[in-house]
Amino acid sequence: MRVSRSLTIKQMAMVAAVVLAFVFIFCTVLLFHLVQQNRYNTATQLESIARSVREPLSAAILKADIPEADAILASIRPAGVVSRADVVLPNQFQALRRRFIPERPVPVMITRLFELPVQISLPIYSLERPANPQPLAYLVLQADSYRMYKFVMSTLSTLVTIYLLLSLMLTVAISWCVNRLIIHPLRKIARTLNDIPQQELIGYQLPLPRLHQDDEIGLLVRSYNLNQQLLQRQIKEQTAGAMRYPVSRLPNKAFLMGLLEQVAARRQTTALMVVTCETLRDTAGVLQETQREIVLLTLVEKLKTVLSPRMALAQVSGYEFVIIAHGVEEPWQAVTLGQQVLTLVNERLPLQGIQLLPACSIGVAMFYGDLSADALYARAFSAASTARRKGRNQIAFYDPAQMEAARRRLSEESDILTALEEHRFALWLQPQVEMRSGRVVGAEVLLRMQQPSGEWALPEGLIERIESCGLMIAVGNWVLEESCRQLAAWQERGIMLPLSVNLSALQLMHPNRVTEMLALLSRYRIRPGTLTLEVTESRRIDDPHAAVAILRPLRNAGVRIALDDFGMGYAGLRQLQHMKSLPVDVLKIDKMFIDGLPEDNSLATAIIQLARSLNLQMVAEGVESEAQRQWLTQAGVELAQGFLFSPPVPTERFEARYLQ
Repeated sequence: MRVSRSLTIKQMAMVAAVVLAFVFIFCTVLLFHLVQQNRYNTATQLESIARSVREPLSAAILKADIPEADAILASIRPAGVVSRADVVLPNQFQALRRRFIPERPVPVMITRLFELPVQISLPIYSLERPANPQPLAYLVLQADSYRMYKFVMSTLSTLVTIYLLLSLMLTVAISWCVNRLIIHPLRKIARTLNDIPQQELIGYQLPLPRLHQDDEIGLLVRSYNLNQQLLQRQIKEQTAGAMRYPVSRLPNKAFLMGLLEQVAARRQTTALMVVTCETLRDTAGVLQETQREIVLLTLVEKLKTVLSPRMALAQVSGYEFVIIAHGVEEPWQAVTLGQQVLTLVNERLPLQGIQLLPACSIGVAMFYGDLSADALYARAFSAASTARRKGRNQIAFYDPAQMEAARRRLSEESDILTALEEHRFALWLQPQVEMRSGRVVGAEVLLRMQQPSGEWALPEGLIERIESCGLMIAVGNWVLEESCRQLAAWQERGIMLPLSVNLSALQLMHPNRVTEMLALLSRYRIRPGTLTLEVTESRRIDDPHAAVAILRPLRNAGVRIALDDFGMGYAGLRQLQHMKSLPVDVLKIDKMFIDGLPEDNSLATAIIQLARSLNLQMVAEGVESEAQRQWLTQAGVELAQGFLFSPPVPTERFEARYLQ
């Protein structure tokens, strides 16, 4: 077993990145400090030069002897520092100027960043100064900016070179230390574990690395050794027959708590279920030991058949079992699993001439990543005690609200399945009308459910409840098959009116869905072009390539594809880049965009223009007024449906009204 990327490389990269960041900050601070120090030294030199010529310059200016003043300026020795000398009168008039060094270009960023050029201004007074002297002029000396620029670049290159070398040395030194202290011991531990013979794997004790008796690596080794001792002890107890309940060969409480510690560390949502078998408890001392062993083994095998491979089963007493139900994330899922356990356990058990009817109680504690292993274990047993107090074959949650939510969800699922079995679902049809002629050219299939009062309606939130219960596939398949049956009946009578059926993306992405739909079309001999599948938005199709692979065979079989509720979700504007690749024939404009017509028509106009650019037929949903119909007709929308033409009606009434 090898690593794909060494930890040494990772920690060297991390150390190098941190060191480089600190080197950058340190070099920047130090550079500005050195530049400021150089600016101060340069200003001091300029001031010294200015003072050396101030008195003769004052005398020349007082006598108004300009040639002499210019000669005095010319006598200044720049010494590579002074680039320009100016005499400026108090009214800011420049009287004299002398350049000593030709100006050389300096990057603008450098001049702004370091406030270049450096210059000083020294006032020039008369030789006999009054009490409150007024300067005759100002001597302004300016330093050579290019010299400062060279100093900056030289300092920067020196700092970068020195500290990059320093960072390299620090990286190597720190990485070497970390490598010796952490990586080498870990690598040695990994190689030791990899080289352990199979027969010595259980109970193997790792040697404690030198210099790591009191740190985290030592803690890791000691924890591993302790777990191995516990595992070895359990194996010995099982093989030697020293376990209290040897016949089941299930993990005991110590092993279970180790598994729960792992669950708590991973913080993954799961359920802990305690199954208390009252039959095993009540028959202690009544049945023979061999008979109790038969009952125990039978119950264990039944429990194992219910559990998925990810789940774990342990025995913590003579009649109590614990299930770590990995993958169970909702209370209703825990109730479903518990009901399966009760169903199997309650089966009649013939036992050496007698008949037993085993019973059990189940306590459930949900884990959402916020409990310790001990707290989760205690909650599950508290729930089990509550279940036993309620009577046999009961399921109880530690949190009663979770039990109520699970029962409500399962009740909704049962109601929907019962409605399917008792034929309390029906298909109603809403006509699709050609707006210019008023002729019915198709119909949309809509789901209705019979209410306790006997009327048929679509209860608010019914579709959402069907989806949340995971029954969208079952109900959707029923709707699709009933629609095909209706189409087949019409076509036998020579009626070729198309039907549009809503198909959720959840149905569409279900495995084998395309194959089943093609088989359905073949079985009912549906004519091409008479069935339209409207892809709805119960769930987005995130992969447009997968959508094309699914929709293309259906379209090739003569099924028309419509984007339903366009402008909402998957069929919305944020998926326009994928629309050109989708095999779509019809675009249905959602009722939300129709309601504002004709006053608010900006979005509807944009959708219509888009449909035209993609050569899609348009169907407007929810048309309820004559003004909406007129605007849509003028805009070029061919088909519409809504209460203006007809509400959804039962199939018999639809046939009597439109197909006679």
